[in-house]
Amino acid sequence: MARSDRLFRLLQALRTLPAPVTAERLAQETGVSVRSIYRDVESLREAGAEIGGERGFGYCLIEDGRLRPQAFSRIEIEALVLGLAEVRQMGDPALAEAAAAVLGKVAATLPSARQQQLLHAVSQVHRFEDRYAALPDMGLIREGCWREEALAISYTDKAGEATERTIWPLAIVYFDHMLVVLAWCCLREGFRIFRAERITAVESTGASFRPKRVALLRTYLAELRKR
Repeated sequence: MARSDRLFRLLQALRTLPAPVTAERLAQETGVSVRSIYRDVESLREAGAEIGGERGFGYCLIEDGRLRPQAFSRIEIEALVLGLAEVRQMGDPALAEAAAAVLGKVAATLPSARQQQLLHAVSQVHRFEDRYAALPDMGLIREGCWREEALAISYTDKAGEATERTIWPLAIVYFDHMLVVLAWCCLREGFRIFRAERITAVESTGASFRPKRVALLRTYLAELRKR
């Protein structure tokens, strides 16, 4: 295998495998020796890729300064256009604006042939109405997840009972026609699913629950799979 192909496969593995990923796992994925992985990681670092971790612990790709959009295949461009178009139809103005910005940035850096493929993609999305109702507090909830900060919410359950709760927001999940927030409820001291349209008010408390979000979300998802 050519060295350039090997480095590209290593980058792909670092992008897609759950981090931190060990040298042994990377060796299995790319079909080379562990010693080659150590050398190739250093080569990628010298070329500008910011790779965290070390031998015996595992690696994670923090920033890839060498990735260029022209490396996308035609089917990858179709997937990119289709995915971003779907995001723009969700009904969340902030995500719609971000999706349009991403598409513009990608298009601006593509060579002319690939740019034409992106602008005239075969795959299209059209919905006669937004999939989800516009909810003004989604920005705060998203920020709460990112920053791992507790949120104070007003919530109305399916029986119509209104409660005040403090939650640790873990993830926002987009079902077919329903938007939910997976969270740890401090009131009930357990995992809960909150339907976004029933959240009538959100306020950031500034109280951090870092670095628990990833571990809590992993546990909650495992529980949901068992049900």
